[in-house]
Amino acid sequence: MSVKLPPEIQWQVEHGIGILQNGGTVAYPTDTVYGLGASADIPQAVERIYHIKERPRNMALPLLLANISQISEVASQVPDTAWLLAHKFLPGALTLVLYKSNSVSDIVTAGGKTVAIRIPAHPIPIALIEGLKAPVVGTSANLSGKPSALTADEVRAQLGEKIDLIIDGGRSPGGIESTVVDVTREPPVVLRKGAISIDELRQVCKDIMLQEEDTAPSGENSRH
Repeated sequence: MSVKLPPEIQWQVEHGIGILQNGGTVAYPTDTVYGLGASADIPQAVERIYHIKERPRNMALPLLLANISQISEVASQVPDTAWLLAHKFLPGALTLVLYKSNSVSDIVTAGGKTVAIRIPAHPIPIALIEGLKAPVVGTSANLSGKPSALTADEVRAQLGEKIDLIIDGGRSPGGIESTVVDVTREPPVVLRKGAISIDELRQVCKDIMLQEEDTAPSGENSRH
């Protein structure tokens, strides 16, 4: 998907792509809150995300993709249910947890076997990912445990000069976070309630469960 942006934003995005290609970090607006990104293909850049956010190293980082076709590049297995959910709700406020492929660094997944992915419904991160030709870390641009940032100024207030670039794309809408669905289990399990309701999900996958309904032992997937 080719994205048309205003000239002043396009310049920032092109600058951001260059920074990401060289292992830097960029904050950007999304359809939920401001995100903090690095190239998922550069482990040292991902390491900087943990440092900037003061994020515990046992907490996996989600990835943002530009289109549905990229899912099979970062996941080793993609169940039919995952494809159905992706085609129905992405781009949008759905995060899918899948078994990671070998192309995803262990530093992204905190050593785990799964990766959380989302395709944002916002042109700026899509343009960054398309220009980089690689997934971008999609964590929120705030200190761990602190409120999510909805503006570039709020990012700057929390993270200061630790980020190489903050793309000011106006205020992010904020509101409800994405719904997280673990599709490595059968039936799939909603790990976090969010913008997409369980009723909407069950129109696509009638057997999908809420985590509190799941009787299986909790495992690494609960970290996403």
